[in-house]
Amino acid sequence: MLEKKPAVELNRSLGLWSALSIVIGTVIGSGIFFKQASVLDYTGSTTNALLAWLCGGIITLTAGLTVAEIGSQIPQTGGLYIYMEKIYGKIWGFLAGWMQVIVYGPAMIAALGAYLAILIVDFFGIPAGYSHLIALVAVVSIGALNMLSNRYGASFQIITTICKLFPIAAIIIFGLFFGDANALGQSVSTVSHSTSNFGVGILATLFAYDGWILIANMGDEIKNPKKTLPRAIVLGISLVLFIYVLVSFSIMRVVPADQIHQLGENATPQFAKIAFGEIGGKIMNIGVIISILGCMNGKIMTFPRIMWAMGKNKQLPFHKQISYLHPKSHSPIVATCVALSIAAVMILFFDADRLSEICIFTVYCFYVMTFIGVFILRRRNKESNLKRVFSVPLYPFTPIVAILGAAFVLVSEIQSDLIGVLISFTIVAIGIPVYLYESHKNKDL
Repeated sequence: MLEKKPAVELNRSLGLWSALSIVIGTVIGSGIFFKQASVLDYTGSTTNALLAWLCGGIITLTAGLTVAEIGSQIPQTGGLYIYMEKIYGKIWGFLAGWMQVIVYGPAMIAALGAYLAILIVDFFGIPAGYSHLIALVAVVSIGALNMLSNRYGASFQIITTICKLFPIAAIIIFGLFFGDANALGQSVSTVSHSTSNFGVGILATLFAYDGWILIANMGDEIKNPKKTLPRAIVLGISLVLFIYVLVSFSIMRVVPADQIHQLGENATPQFAKIAFGEIGGKIMNIGVIISILGCMNGKIMTFPRIMWAMGKNKQLPFHKQISYLHPKSHSPIVATCVALSIAAVMILFFDADRLSEICIFTVYCFYVMTFIGVFILRRRNKESNLKRVFSVPLYPFTPIVAILGAAFVLVSEIQSDLIGVLISFTIVAIGIPVYLYESHKNKDL
């Protein structure tokens, strides 16, 4: 009688440093380098801009602390998809996963690839007509790396995270010790007080902080996930908050508020030129390119894990293929190929940045439901006398702040982009018949 071969499982090889680099690397992309002027314009003064970065970080930290408690109790691959399923039921989990694997995840990857291509074209003086090809080559190359053992993707993430911290450290050190402007109290003279909007400024920073939850997609690949996952999330967000506030403060110490407003997205490169000469701008561009590569790597590493988990649960068409793991690398290569294929189509034919913006509303709907889930899990644990490995501090205040912060994003999106909200709902609604068909076919109803 032939012995049955053991099923191929995900490789549990990621330690705290790998997990921490994924959190930091997927958050710090280009936002901190190019959002200085927009946050300043929205808030009207340097003091309010710094407060906006701080408030956005605190709201993100409360969200991270809340999810850390949930993740310590549900340390499985799939992140938001798994949390929604375990707390609210299969259809809610499916819809959270569907939206991420069909549009949001590939759109984020495609948008990063497109923006990376723009920077590379500008840096090397390549004809703009090659932008799509460069974006495709970047996405496919990093995707190929992540079809190997997760150790390679994690190592690349650690390297790029360390590399992107060098220009950040240079900005902070020069600004703190050599800047001669007053970073506090400067007003933007061309922005009237009546048009300044502190809340919209916070909203802009929240998007710059987003991405931290993607580490939860790799729960089955993290060593001792019940302890490592909460530590990585909390420590990672705390470090990003610290970095964002210091970078913003340092830039304001060197570049006056009115000049930041006039320069727009070029405020940080201008800082580099002032600090380090003409070569400084070039170095800064290299730093941003590496930063985007690391951010893209983190997203290519984590988003296909959602698709793989959904395939494993027989919730997607061709689930046998999608749930395939390579016997040697233990990587979800089919799920990765599908995600990259969708991203490639978006690069060639769609405005991927706009697609990712459209999905923000539903992402935050699921965030709110997940944050509320911490109260549900606590009640369940109390009834079954289960002990928690990690407890969110200052409960219930912390999850309430996280809920209010996410609700603020939802209200802002409805007010500013109602058409996008309706499209977002439509994308989710399309997933309902897919779920019903696959569930009926696999007799899961």
